[in-house]
Amino acid sequence: MKWPILFIAAGCIDTTHAQTLSVPLGLDAFVPVPASNPLTRDKVELGKRLFFDKRLSLDNTVSCATCHDPKLAYTDTRKLATGIDGRVGDRRSPRLVNRAFGRAFFWDSRAATLEEQVLQPISNPNEMNLPVETAAARVGVSREAMRDALASYVRTIVSGDSPYDRFIAGDHQALNAEQRAGFRLFRGQAGCALCHLGPTLTDEKRHDTGVGGGAFKTPSLREVARTPPYMHDGSLATLDDVIDFYDKGGKPGPTLDPDIQPLNLKAAEKAALKAFLQALNGTVRDGL
Repeated sequence: MKWPILFIAAGCIDTTHAQTLSVPLGLDAFVPVPASNPLTRDKVELGKRLFFDKRLSLDNTVSCATCHDPKLAYTDTRKLATGIDGRVGDRRSPRLVNRAFGRAFFWDSRAATLEEQVLQPISNPNEMNLPVETAAARVGVSREAMRDALASYVRTIVSGDSPYDRFIAGDHQALNAEQRAGFRLFRGQAGCALCHLGPTLTDEKRHDTGVGGGAFKTPSLREVARTPPYMHDGSLATLDDVIDFYDKGGKPGPTLDPDIQPLNLKAAEKAALKAFLQALNGTVRDGL
């Protein structure tokens, strides 16, 4: 089942300027799009070609899709992002699904829009290591056209229609008894919904959850079960590890978020929470 979604220029509520995109069940009906970069089919199609184009890297070996594989909800399986010449960064490649709804980008939230975000990996020495102007010249477009096209394409990458979404929409058989118990824990005792909330299952804010290295942006939990490892540094290999980590209350530290407290979950409760997280896998799609 797919619902139409309206894309509206930021700050505008006049639906005569809206664009529609079929998206999976469970996402918001309205998504802001900058007035300076409205979605068009041509831009999205160009952005998709650029996303898979290895010419955007210095030695023509790495594309955006190298770290953001469509088969893996637009991430990869590595602990840390790896760029040209096997250069390893210090953070995990984030999933890109539903970033159209984002209000902050990168683990440290240093970009406020997709337009600010999409070009930074190209020039990053540990990722693609190519001046943006050189990359644009290689593919025959302007810097601005490359930016707008990549941002437009990423806006169309969406995930929804999971068992969780169908349950919320009224199909009470979409989650089994164990998953429903996990959902209750997610919203209640486990406290997950304090940060993982709304259709995208993230508050888009930074928190110190005791992983180490400071505060980092809450990732969306959509497609989480199929995209290990976890945390900004890839330090937790499995969902079981993540649940155990939070069950113990993270690691103590001076800036630890006060909501991070020992949970003292029973084995059956941990299993139920994991089962619910697995129910967040759904349908991933892109394009107009």
